Amino acid sequence: MGARRGPKKKVKPFEPHDPTTLRGLKEAFFEWMKLTHFSPHTLRTRGNALDFFLRWGEERGLTRPAEINRAILERYRRFTYEFRQSNGKPLGLKTQIGRIIAVRTFFKWMARHHHILYNPAAELETPRGEKRLPTVLTIANVETIINQTDVNDTLGLRDRAILETLYSTGIRRSELASLKVYDVELDKGIVRVNLGKGRKDRYVPIGDRAMTWIDKYLLEVRPRLVQEPDDGTLFLTADGTPLTHLSDLAHSYVKRANIGKTGSCHLFRHAMATHMLERGADLRIIQIILGHESIESTTIYTHVAIDQLKAVHTKTHPARLTRTSNPVADKRCDARSELINALTVESEEDADE
Repeated sequence: MGARRGPKKKVKPFEPHDPTTLRGLKEAFFEWMKLTHFSPHTLRTRGNALDFFLRWGEERGLTRPAEINRAILERYRRFTYEFRQSNGKPLGLKTQIGRIIAVRTFFKWMARHHHILYNPAAELETPRGEKRLPTVLTIANVETIINQTDVNDTLGLRDRAILETLYSTGIRRSELASLKVYDVELDKGIVRVNLGKGRKDRYVPIGDRAMTWIDKYLLEVRPRLVQEPDDGTLFLTADGTPLTHLSDLAHSYVKRANIGKTGSCHLFRHAMATHMLERGADLRIIQIILGHESIESTTIYTHVAIDQLKAVHTKTHPARLTRTSNPVADKRCDARSELINALTVESEEDADE
């Protein structure tokens, strides 16, 4: 079949809040998502995906939920595969998957809230692609990247503290961006992550080396950057506003390191988990530090005290103030494979990483 392009003909506009139309139900769906505390990123990406589906349907006169059946949705799935952008390229696999998942979630919501009698998208499959191993940095790679920062420069010292924190704690980019000064308890060696993924709080250990750079940042840099009123955000821009472009920041240092690998913040999360596992940390400990309920995301883990997490972190995390010889790597291939698979799925969900 020929390449598909976007809508060409004008479509009759529909009242956005008409509850009998798909577009009106989309508005109700998003009100529900906001009340259920979905993240702004999820709202934005899912909104774009559903708008794409709604425009496709409106082109074909499909504006009401009763007009959509399994065959129609299969046609839409083929359309996303055959669609060509203005540059002639197809949609990326992650984009295709995201657009199908958005439709599937939307129809599931409509069925649960009795807007439709049955869910025609219940068995709608997402596109399948190659399973490729993620980029995993070696310890030497991480050190090379971190050492690209100029610690004699104000923002360079801030960036050193950021990269050390990402590697030491393994927290997500969004979790680091939302850290407050009081979330980092240097006297206890822990960081409080507020409303991480799944809207859950957790404590994670942080190593001495990362704490040393954070302390230096707090004493020498943050007072120069902060503007009143101070909302307590830990990492600030040169203008004193919360630092949000962390992907660009991390990517620039990875590129500058010239190690033949690409990526940004999630690289440090992968590296922390992989390096600790290879140096003897139990998979369940790493799982809790990362904030995964389980490697398969289906079962609840047994509670482990923060003191135990700190002890394992200190023993197995390679970034230390005083180096010790590396322990013999524990060749637990199955555990490493499970960990990498879980992190790969997570990075696919966080497509902007």
